[in-house]
Amino acid sequence: MATRPDLILASASPRRLALLNQIGVEPEHLIPAHIDESPDRNELPRKLAQRLAESKALAAQLRARQAGLAENAIVLAADTVVAVGRRILPKAEMMEEASACIRLLSGRAHKVFTGVALITPGGQMRRRLVETRVRFKRLSSKEIEAYLASAEWRDKAGGYAIQGIAGAFVQKLSGSYHAVMGLPLYETVSLLESAGYPVRFNWLNQATTSGV
Repeated sequence: MATRPDLILASASPRRLALLNQIGVEPEHLIPAHIDESPDRNELPRKLAQRLAESKALAAQLRARQAGLAENAIVLAADTVVAVGRRILPKAEMMEEASACIRLLSGRAHKVFTGVALITPGGQMRRRLVETRVRFKRLSSKEIEAYLASAEWRDKAGGYAIQGIAGAFVQKLSGSYHAVMGLPLYETVSLLESAGYPVRFNWLNQATTSGV
């Protein structure tokens, strides 16, 4: 009987880990991938999201090999890009960046591109790209000021996290809510199962443990 592969999550994001836990998956290893996330010249948002996901997976795989952890392991990575048209919004680090993002998003629709990349134990790269359309209500100056004061925007693509305060700004969403959070669950399960990771077997184990 084949040994179940270990799962390496190429992220330190508590949101992505929580989303994996939601579907009954607990990675054996967390190996954050620190890469340059700057877009290339004239790079489109969807291309950036996919490229960064793949680059993170490869960087984590290299670190895993150096630590002797890559044998019979699956590497999973993801990246989320927020864009208005062709304009890619930054991961806000300073309040000025967050303010510019939120004021731009106020009262209009934008797109969130989430790339997922998976490297199989045999070294094959598999990928998915999810596009979600989100519309914000028109925000008052007081709402924007209060939101900026919360500092929830820090290190968030586009200056917001949909599962936080900014969820109250969303008038309409077409696509994957979980992708906007950082990891589309349907596509992730599909990739994991195609690579030989027994997601549904974990559900059976959980049912047995809980006495269902």
